[in-house]
Amino acid sequence: MELDSLYQEVILDHYKHPQHKGLSPSYSAQVSHVNTSCGDEITLNINLEGDLISELTWDGQGCSISQASVSMMTDLLTGKSLEQAAVIVKSFSELMASKGTSVGDPLVLEDAVVFAGVSKFPGRVKCSLLGWMAFKDAAIQAQAKG
Repeated sequence: MELDSLYQEVILDHYKHPQHKGLSPSYSAQVSHVNTSCGDEITLNINLEGDLISELTWDGQGCSISQASVSMMTDLLTGKSLEQAAVIVKSFSELMASKGTSVGDPLVLEDAVVFAGVSKFPGRVKCSLLGWMAFKDAAIQAQAKG
């Protein structure tokens, strides 16, 4: 099986079986982001215990890329410290900015390296980053409430 085909399967699996989907009724912060170019929407709830991300939940609608990306992100960042999460978010953002020249670090990004191929398509990069940008905003807001 070709690697691109495997990556597509991982994305479709997260799209069909999303992780952490369904908003928690309690949260440290809640943010909503919309990709105005295509209409994808994400609402993300974060719960912090000190600097630990104890829970990330979300709801949204949109293309398989945006929905799979936020699913992987919530799975990857839940249980991490804000400092660890910042490293992961930076790594994913760099992967998305690479225009297909980077494969990403699987030790940092785990399954999210499957989005390396998406980085070749500028119109889809915003889709893959939607949930990650929502996370950054939610983390800032949650810390401010501290």
